[in-house]
Amino acid sequence: MTRIRELGVQPYQPVYEDMLQFTADRQPDTDDELWFLQHERVFTQGQAGKAEHVLMPGDIPVVQADRGGQVTYHGPGQLVVYLMIDIKRKGWGPRALVTAIEQAIVATLKRWSIEAHPRDDAPGVYVGARKIASLGLRIRHGRSFHGLALNVDMDLEPFHRINPCGYAGMQMTQIRDETDQPVSLDDVASELQQQLLLLLEDDRAAD
Repeated sequence: MTRIRELGVQPYQPVYEDMLQFTADRQPDTDDELWFLQHERVFTQGQAGKAEHVLMPGDIPVVQADRGGQVTYHGPGQLVVYLMIDIKRKGWGPRALVTAIEQAIVATLKRWSIEAHPRDDAPGVYVGARKIASLGLRIRHGRSFHGLALNVDMDLEPFHRINPCGYAGMQMTQIRDETDQPVSLDDVASELQQQLLLLLEDDRAAD
């Protein structure tokens, strides 16, 4: 069973600490959880993060995190989903989880007639060469934490203050700019929740 938690708009650090605590405390029979939220404005540096990729943070704080990847930005209008999944219990490896997340995002974007795709050379989901979703995961003792960030309807300017995910000149985009259809964060969250559950609860999905 996968439990859903909807947390609204949250500062980064308390949620990060809650995620670490949940992962440390969970037992073999603990239900998996998906946390849906938005963050207040923050840059987060992954484990591989290099200071030179943070160009001009200005008034936005930079926080170190123990996820994979380089620096990224979180802010209102971006949907963040943290995936606390016991992949060992499911018989999955890390790549299977990443594939399931990417597939769920691609399927979600089709609802807004957006054709998107993952890339082998740069984690995340893209519309053409423009990045619309970022992934950053950590696996500890066969359990995942951290997750994905999908740009819905937000101010993209802070991405110009960094090299997103360590790529200089990486162009970012969002659902609002890629569709003529109305879009709300609640609708996107609902669709993505359905797509993630479909894949996460079908152990064949990421084979």
